Amino acid sequence: MASRDYAKDFGPNNIPFGIASTAERPPQCVSRIGNTVIFLADLAKAGAFSDIDSSLKSIFQSSTLNAFAALPTPTSSRVRSAIQKNIATSSLPPNSTTPISTTTLHLPLTIPAFTDFSASKDHVLNASSAVFGRREMPPAFLHYPVAYAGRASSIAVSGTPVERPLGQFRDGAGVVFGASRAMDFELELGAVIGRPVGRGQRVKSEESDGHVFGFVVVNDWSARDIQGLEMNPLGPMNGKNFATTISPWVVTLEALEPFRVAAPERDVEVAPYLRDSERMQYDLTVEAEIINEEPKSAVVCHANSSTTYWTFRDMIAHHTIGGCNLDTGDLIASGTISGTGEWEHGCLLESTMGGKKELDLGDGFKRTYLQDGDSVLLTCRAGNGEHDVGFGECIGQILPARDFA
Repeated sequence: MASRDYAKDFGPNNIPFGIASTAERPPQCVSRIGNTVIFLADLAKAGAFSDIDSSLKSIFQSSTLNAFAALPTPTSSRVRSAIQKNIATSSLPPNSTTPISTTTLHLPLTIPAFTDFSASKDHVLNASSAVFGRREMPPAFLHYPVAYAGRASSIAVSGTPVERPLGQFRDGAGVVFGASRAMDFELELGAVIGRPVGRGQRVKSEESDGHVFGFVVVNDWSARDIQGLEMNPLGPMNGKNFATTISPWVVTLEALEPFRVAAPERDVEVAPYLRDSERMQYDLTVEAEIINEEPKSAVVCHANSSTTYWTFRDMIAHHTIGGCNLDTGDLIASGTISGTGEWEHGCLLESTMGGKKELDLGDGFKRTYLQDGDSVLLTCRAGNGEHDVGFGECIGQILPARDFA
């Protein structure tokens, strides 16, 4: 697949954080401007952060962002401002930068735990219609954001191939074992925890932002046939745990601040911990594209995260209300982001009514579920002009299942 240019996503208003390496440098903390990667340890050696925190020189040599993410928000904000200043004054040391084309991007954090919520009302209604033939919400949905515990060990960075999983699923009146026949993507966003929440410490929705380091794009790959059998009566396991893909760049709350909008109105009165005097979402355009031997490709979803019923602030608050701790690097995902329109379905389960109809993408390109060789490209952007902020790409390719020996 031809390489795509995401320089516009990474203007001076973004300044994301990630982990990268080159032939000469081991994996370490970086930022990005346009198509240039900035190695922060080299910038620290040049004195760019000398008046902020002396520990940054060693922190930025780390192969994960966890130590940096755990620092107080004002510290990471000052680092971001210092990087912007160096860019604006053209004073980045030459030895601190490399082209994105010669740089390898890595999983940005060690992720201790992963929780996947179901925050979109449109998604739960569309999925209910696809699976059960009726549009209805789970009993708890309007009272709090529902979720399941995902598998952090199988989270991988964008570009990592995804092998079709083996499992058990229904085939007619019986249950069979084999390679999943219903591979799907899920278009999501994820919040990365920065400042931890201790066990027994409860956080209200309106207090949650102080615990978020930033956001990534998430593809929570799903084997719908395996998932469909195991979710009666419990939650998903093997239908989900084989792979989750995240984008390599963590975009900060500060970068997304100009794109805050009002969240959808509540339908019912909620519990005190979920009451939020400044209930907000982000105006982010999210897209999903299926690619197979480009230029054979098609955008299959174009939606906006602002329509999501439950906010990340709500998700974090609900996660902690029972006393559960959140650790630095934990990933809190939104669940599938969908809208009301025909091309606003954030997964193929919705688009094809659970595999009951074929999705015609034009020029003979049709899909019910993903085929071997298909790549799914997820993108997320805010703005329309000089203040654009984006996440780059979140992509993975489906590989055939290996035979069970």
